[in-house]
Amino acid sequence: MKNLRSKIKLLGILSLLSVSVINAQKKETVEPIAFGDMNHWRVRQIKESKIIGGNTKYLYAIATGDTLKDIAYKKTDSPWGVSSVLAKVKGVTKTSITVFPEKRDNGSCARLETRIEKCTVLGLININVLASGTIFLGEMVEPIKDTNNPQSKMIAGIAFTKRPKAVQYDYKVTTGGDCIQATGFSKQKKVNRKDMAEVQVLLQNRWEDADGNIYAKRVGTGWERFDKTVEHWQNNHRLEVHYGNISTKSFYEPYMGLKDGEQAYYTRNSKGNIVPIREVTWALPTEKVTHIILQFSSSNGGAYTGSTDSKLWIDNVKLVY
Repeated sequence: MKNLRSKIKLLGILSLLSVSVINAQKKETVEPIAFGDMNHWRVRQIKESKIIGGNTKYLYAIATGDTLKDIAYKKTDSPWGVSSVLAKVKGVTKTSITVFPEKRDNGSCARLETRIEKCTVLGLININVLASGTIFLGEMVEPIKDTNNPQSKMIAGIAFTKRPKAVQYDYKVTTGGDCIQATGFSKQKKVNRKDMAEVQVLLQNRWEDADGNIYAKRVGTGWERFDKTVEHWQNNHRLEVHYGNISTKSFYEPYMGLKDGEQAYYTRNSKGNIVPIREVTWALPTEKVTHIILQFSSSNGGAYTGSTDSKLWIDNVKLVY
């Protein structure tokens, strides 16, 4: 009889634990990011200058709307920017295309590619630029007029006040090739390391001073790099967001650190000027969030560095609470 009572008590405890687990699961919320299903693409039709062939090229924005022809892109209903851009350098119209829609099941996904764009006009221009495929929350500043300070061509992040515990997405990747660097006008060179795809999410508390300078505290950080090819789709993959100062954590790497100086991201201030976001300190874990930076890239070497074999496929981007 005593053993029977013990068994009944144990079953009762296990039952309560099961209910607790179910309740905990019910409390978790997964929210899609607008247009994060990658099923909506707006076509941009650009005719390049006759002096470089006059070809018609097609760029794709993660958005809705009719086809746009021969104009710089201005963001409308979508929070996403892409690295495919229209450039006008010394009067020459050229495109750089690194982001593509690709059919997946009954919808589509985003395919990000690292590619080299060449533009040669005898006696005027000889550009050889490597660009990684990137999609991000924010916008590109078009038209691109030069290859200087590429970070300043991206408006990084959007206004955001929530506190997610993870970013969830589907992915597959081709990566790990030998890196090269092609910055534009200088000679292409080899870099002694392997390429990696990269995903990052940063939560910031930003403010602006009287002179229009933008500062930020880093509230939350999630960062991962992929150094091996994954041929099959990994669905509902999660990147955890860590709050507060992570610089003493076992998983911390220097590239996860605060961004300032040459590494700073950029934004528009209240005066309409594009300025660096100076991350000045780690925030307390409880600090208010004002902005989110979320970025997916086929290469991780920074501007103009990567492998032309690198590709990253992304779909169904969501935030987990």
